[in-house]
Amino acid sequence: MIVLYLILLAVIQAVTEFLPVSSLGHLGVVEHFLGMEQDAGLLIESMLHLGTAAAIIFLYRNELKRLLLEAVGMLMDAIGNLNLYIHNRRTGNHLKYARIVTGSYRKFAALLLVSMIPTALLGISSRRLAVLAGASPICQGIGFLISGIILLVTDLNNSGGEKGPREASWDSAMWIGICQGLSVFPGISRLGLTVCAALLCGYSRKFALLFSIFMSLPAVIGAFFTEIGYFGATSMTVGMIFASIFAMLLAGVAGCLVIRFMVQLVQKTKFRYFAVYSFAIGVIVLLCNYAF
Repeated sequence: MIVLYLILLAVIQAVTEFLPVSSLGHLGVVEHFLGMEQDAGLLIESMLHLGTAAAIIFLYRNELKRLLLEAVGMLMDAIGNLNLYIHNRRTGNHLKYARIVTGSYRKFAALLLVSMIPTALLGISSRRLAVLAGASPICQGIGFLISGIILLVTDLNNSGGEKGPREASWDSAMWIGICQGLSVFPGISRLGLTVCAALLCGYSRKFALLFSIFMSLPAVIGAFFTEIGYFGATSMTVGMIFASIFAMLLAGVAGCLVIRFMVQLVQKTKFRYFAVYSFAIGVIVLLCNYAF
């Protein structure tokens, strides 16, 4: 039965990770009704997210490689400018500094780096509270309702624009990073919240989706290292460890199969339909909590 459960969780993770509905909330609800222990559930959740992150890296490897190279280039230029500053101070020369952020890819990489700052701060500071909220179906249900409201407001407001990386501002990247940090709470869709924030800042839907998908990678990898301690928990057996690795592989394969289709679906579908779904799931979770 554990294999069937893991296949179910991996499919749920792969499908919901790339839709503006909370994958973490869905996993938490299913784990609650399956009676899974919280320590094991947290580890499996992080492994499932790691699997879909691997799918993103594989499918978008060319774009990510270019962004990584540009980030390294910015770092080297920054070091070069520092050396020039020291040289100018010592000699009294006025040698010109290199411009660090040039071109769309460098601007994109810089925006991602800026967004990581509030995400990391919020993720670390609210982790313990998020774990407590994850154990409560009431919090999960409320999270789904909050996601639905945000999606509906964004849709009815006809938010979005034509901004790409060149036109995007640093403060908008900071706000989107804050939204990603808040999505550690179950039921609140990470992709939904960040894409809605990007659309409200005037980003095009295509760039908003790509930005949200890429900015999730450091957050997911960081979350995995915060949960890795559960491998040593007393409740963790060798079988559960292998099951977690198996779940990660399943999520990665499933993610590779569905990610392109899901991204296209989100680009073309009005958010009000995802809002209605989030409202329905939230109400069902809350009713089931009081009924059982």
